[in-house]
This record gives sequence, C-alpha cells and structure tokens, in this order.
Amino acid sequence: MSKRFSFEFFPAKTDAGKEKLKLVRAELNQLNPEFFSVTYGAGGSTRDNTKDIVLEMIDEGIDTAPHLSFGSDSKEEMLELITSYKDAGVKRMVALRGDMPSGLGAQRLVYASELVAFIREHTGDHFNIEVGCYPEIHPDADGYAQDIQFLKEKLDAGANSAITQYFFNVDAYFHFLEKCDKIGIDKPIYPGIMPIINHHNLMRFSKTCGAEIPRWLGYKLESLENDPEGLKAFTTDFISSLCERLLAGGAPGLHFYTMNLVEPNKTIWQNLKLS
Repeated sequence: MSKRFSFEFFPAKTDAGKEKLKLVRAELNQLNPEFFSVTYGAGGSTRDNTKDIVLEMIDEGIDTAPHLSFGSDSKEEMLELITSYKDAGVKRMVALRGDMPSGLGAQRLVYASELVAFIREHTGDHFNIEVGCYPEIHPDADGYAQDIQFLKEKLDAGANSAITQYFFNVDAYFHFLEKCDKIGIDKPIYPGIMPIINHHNLMRFSKTCGAEIPRWLGYKLESLENDPEGLKAFTTDFISSLCERLLAGGAPGLHFYTMNLVEPNKTIWQNLKLS
C-alpha cells in the first residue's frame, strides 16, 4: 500500500495573509501531496474563511479537506455547511470535537464521534473522514486507555483514518499504535508533523495541546536562540530524521502542519525524497 502525504493550513485573517497563502499553496502543490486540509477555529470562528479557502482550492482542482466541528452551530446549520461542501465537490473532511470560543461558557461540546455519525447519516459514504488522535494523551482525557477508546468510537462511527497531534518522540507513536491494535483499531493512523520554527511559540502551544518536548530538545533549541541559521539547520535535520524513522517503522504516511509556510516544509519533503 502506497504511503499518503498531506499538508495543513490555517485560514488567514488579513488580505495580505490570504494573498501569501495563495502563493504558499501553489508552491507546495507542486510537490504533489495527496491533499491539503484547512483548519477551523474554536467554535467554528473561522468557518467562512475556511470555507472560502477550501472552495477556492477545489475550484483550482486541488483536493482539499475542511476541518469541521459543531461548536455553537445547530444541526441544521451544520447540515447546511456539509451539504454545501458536498455540492461543491469536496470529497474529504476532518471531523473534530473542536473547542468553544471564549465567552460561550459551559455549552456542551459535541464529540467527534457524534459529528462523524452525523456526516455519515446525511451523506453516506461520500466523504473520506479523518479524525484526530493523541499519541501522548489528549490534555482533557482521564487516562491513556480512555483516550484510545474515544479514538475507537470515532473510527467505529464511520471515520476512515486518523491524524495525530504532533509529537517529537517516535516511540510514543509506535507504542500508541500497539495499544490501538490491541483493542481492534485497524484503520490508518497518520503522524502529524510540526516543523520547528519558533522555540517559544512551540513551548507555549505544546503545554496546551499535550505534546511533550523532550528535555534535551528543549535545551538544544534554547541554546540556538541567538543563532537563526543554526536553529534552522538543526530543526530541519531533526524533523527530517523524525520522519525517516516513522516511515521506516511502518507509518502509513505523514501530515505536515505547515504553519502557512513553504519552508522548512519543502526542504523536509525533499530530504525525504517524497516527490
């Protein structure tokens, strides 16, 4: 079975950011990835931007998957959005629980398994549905076993495969696959790859999403703070090596969190000889 490689964007908010993203996606599309995905802000806060980008890319003939979560939307609003994607020729979706935007208090979050079931109920097998998973445990989970069971529920509800949160410990991913296999999960689980660009932003975001940064790596990044070229060279080589080990160990492919940048994603792709 051939391996699958894909890129992810977030929807730009400014006109300048939108124009830049057009250039980035054009260059990365030349690498011939299987598809692109476009994220969806907390509670669907970027829904219109996400939809605009997805439909633009579909019109350009680029296979593109919108991220989707119920957030504060009603079932009627969600069905209208899903139907509009189907009618536009979208073939993939990334279904997530998502997060509520600040200020909405304790409104109930709809689990991704419910969203997957909702999509299947109304569109059958039209969409290839991806869901998220956490090799190092979701920060809201009560435990490792519970977190893996939640993944199984999402896949049993009709998802085709899963994409992981980023991680920097290869053993964590393969241990996760072993545990998934033991409870009967047999669908592909694609590693999410985060190129390292800004040390402080990475440290801050990793705390909120439950991604562990090994101590040695944290110290190394800190030591290169005043050496931009050295930092770029080290992190590009490190992520390339991480990807090589994942693919050699049997990972079904890779999903790159591009941060809306060509580099270092393109160089890592070329280092792996994926084109």
